[in-house]
Amino acid sequence: MKNLILSIALLFSITASAQTKSYFSSSGEMIFSFAKVKYNGKEESSNLRWSPVFNAQLLHNYDLTQHFGVFYGLNIKNVGFIFDIPNSDTMMKFRTYNLGVPVGIKLGNVNGTFLYGGYEIEFPFHYKEKLFVDDDKKDVNSYWFSNRVNTMMQGPFVGINFKGGLNLKFKYYNTAFFNRNYSETVNGAEVKPYQNLEANVFYFSIDFNVFKDVKAPKRKFTGENDAIGTAL
Repeated sequence: MKNLILSIALLFSITASAQTKSYFSSSGEMIFSFAKVKYNGKEESSNLRWSPVFNAQLLHNYDLTQHFGVFYGLNIKNVGFIFDIPNSDTMMKFRTYNLGVPVGIKLGNVNGTFLYGGYEIEFPFHYKEKLFVDDDKKDVNSYWFSNRVNTMMQGPFVGINFKGGLNLKFKYYNTAFFNRNYSETVNGAEVKPYQNLEANVFYFSIDFNVFKDVKAPKRKFTGENDAIGTAL
């Protein structure tokens, strides 16, 4: 972690003196998430979870050349997974709202199609879990700043940004989702509800205009072709 922070500091000290363009960008994010799950020591599969809301991000971009740039930012995202408990009719849904701080680089035509990647640290501030039996919702619990999950999550991300503004990203969390040492008292006995459930979330996301300058002028109608495009 110390080496990572020093590398980031060095990177941005270089950009401060070499930057050719500095601007802010913002966008939403549609997240399609899964998890690598171990239940009672055995690897299990998870179900797709789609979370189109509420995911928002603000980035500060430094484009040093036409083919290289760096960025950092702040975001809020809705991340979790769905798990069918083996040999039962029970399904669980888990999610957290996280405050994230991403740092990354861009490689390619920064005004068109380019690859990017980086690292992100996130701080969960709201946790929710839902219990379903035979597809009927039986219980819902939610907590602010809960220690049921790890209080800091982190991991790498990579993506591709296309010229038209479409953006595809993949992220994997090195940090386990649950705090498996969390304990609570139930009927006078201490239990650890997540002791036998280990999960690392990963997701794919679709975004638009992630790296578009928020001050860039909006396109105006120029004639018949625009009118036809709007109608379609």
